[in-house]
Amino acid sequence: MKYGLREMISAHLEENRTIYVFTTVLFLIGIVFGAIIVNSLSLTQKHDLYMYLNQFFGHVQEGELAQSSAIFSQSFAHYAKYFGLMWILGLSIIGLPVILILLFLKGVVVGFTVGFLVNQMGMAGFFLSFVSIMPQNFILVPAFIIVGTASISFCLKMVRQQFMKRTNMPIFPQFMKYSLLILCVGSALVFASAFEAYVSPVLMRWVITTGV
Repeated sequence: MKYGLREMISAHLEENRTIYVFTTVLFLIGIVFGAIIVNSLSLTQKHDLYMYLNQFFGHVQEGELAQSSAIFSQSFAHYAKYFGLMWILGLSIIGLPVILILLFLKGVVVGFTVGFLVNQMGMAGFFLSFVSIMPQNFILVPAFIIVGTASISFCLKMVRQQFMKRTNMPIFPQFMKYSLLILCVGSALVFASAFEAYVSPVLMRWVITTGV
């Protein structure tokens, strides 16, 4: 069984190698773009965002955040909707550009958040982003890239099926494999959301209190 699973993963990576490279590069470009946006903000915009952040950090320090269970539910629902949207877009021939935009925007959000914290708070901002943003993104980023790649791959298969009549590949087994992959990767959202809800607030409180 293990050998069969390894073979399936290897075949999937080999089949979609080019798409994986493209989606990874696209995501990295989004991160760079997000960091650039930080430097393009006016002083007033930076000040307003920083004041909002200070209020948030004050709530964190006082332990006034929402209950961890509520944060977990919100995070999981948010990421699950994102995955669900990409899955639906993968079923549509016209969904391809939207999938690419979603991947790019995810990169922009990560790049902007980390870039703003470091820009405004220096090393303290780096440590805050390291404990509050990076850990769950070590799970989320590969998950988004895998889901994005699978969605693009299935979308391209739909295009070939629609416009290249010589391709007589049964689409239903491909659909089942595609949906199963999304569900398997989606299970990683539980771990990312749990870390964001139960661990990140504790680490953030420690960083803010110690003034690292």
